[in-house]
Amino acid sequence: MRTPTRFFPFGLVPRSLLGFCRNVGACLQAIRNAPQLAERGIACKQAPTKGDEFDGHGGFEQMPRYLPRLPLFKHCTLAALLLVAAGARAQDKNFYVFLCLGQSNMEGFPGIADEDKQWTDPRFQVLAAVDFPTLQREAGKWYIAAPPLCRPRTGLCPADYFGRSLIEHLPADVRIGVVNVSVAGAKLEVYDPTAVEAYAAASPAWRKAMIAAYGGNPYQRLVELGRQAQKDGVIRGILLHQGEANTNDKEWPAQMKALYERLLKDLNLKAADVPLLAGEVVGADQQGKCASMNEIIATLPQAIPTAHVVSAAGCVCRPDHLHFTPEGYRELGKRYAETMLPLLGAKPADGR
Repeated sequence: MRTPTRFFPFGLVPRSLLGFCRNVGACLQAIRNAPQLAERGIACKQAPTKGDEFDGHGGFEQMPRYLPRLPLFKHCTLAALLLVAAGARAQDKNFYVFLCLGQSNMEGFPGIADEDKQWTDPRFQVLAAVDFPTLQREAGKWYIAAPPLCRPRTGLCPADYFGRSLIEHLPADVRIGVVNVSVAGAKLEVYDPTAVEAYAAASPAWRKAMIAAYGGNPYQRLVELGRQAQKDGVIRGILLHQGEANTNDKEWPAQMKALYERLLKDLNLKAADVPLLAGEVVGADQQGKCASMNEIIATLPQAIPTAHVVSAAGCVCRPDHLHFTPEGYRELGKRYAETMLPLLGAKPADGR
């Protein structure tokens, strides 16, 4: 005769195991109630009498027959191990997560072409950093990565075609997730927890509103979302597009190094496992207003050995010579992907 089963998302589970799982909460409650139980003369290390179990309120009730007669301590230990195993099972090692930060070009200049809106492949997802009321997205939840990825009223950004390109050239069982916490027109100080309050106070109203959207601390929001993402997948890299507001600042590489190392520490990551990809700003070939910053960005690998610079040469810009066009964002995003693919053990697309 077959063991009765019940269907769960991860497969068929014997009813006996389901019964045990129902006692997990009671066992953990028993641990919390230990002091009160001791006062009543009930020792948690003592085995319960035959047929007894904690009822979750400090008392006992009839124990199901299928549970072995083990001391309560062992039941609680097994319950804890079961919870740890369940948590480990929830993390998908083939769900590659990338943290994205920077200025308006990482946000994406407002306006999304129709050809870029129609994205429905669930292999590429975004963890919403803020609420998107119009798109019915809630902060802290995963969604199919149709733009915008950063905040409402932003546009296509390099992360869009970065993710789309990766899933095109990685095995079918690999998924990509991005977390985008970017602030237009902001210096690197906006990601310094010790300086952001003063920086926000001195900012114009429009930037204050952007910083406020992240709870007043973009760095902390990025870390919180990063930790959440680690429960679902594995952080495999950091995408940066920042520098216009720090143009000609020779201290920028050192500041970026400090930020990178702080992120690694706070998320318990190793540099060798999480490379930093830094994109150039609009280049001299496009008469970029901040093109001189690219000379400084080029030195970043000297400060951070695991940093890689992504060229923006030839990426078309808008008339302001600060922001890329949708065509420019598509090309730049693909270049981020081409840089990342070998670091993931894959070959760049089409030999590019």
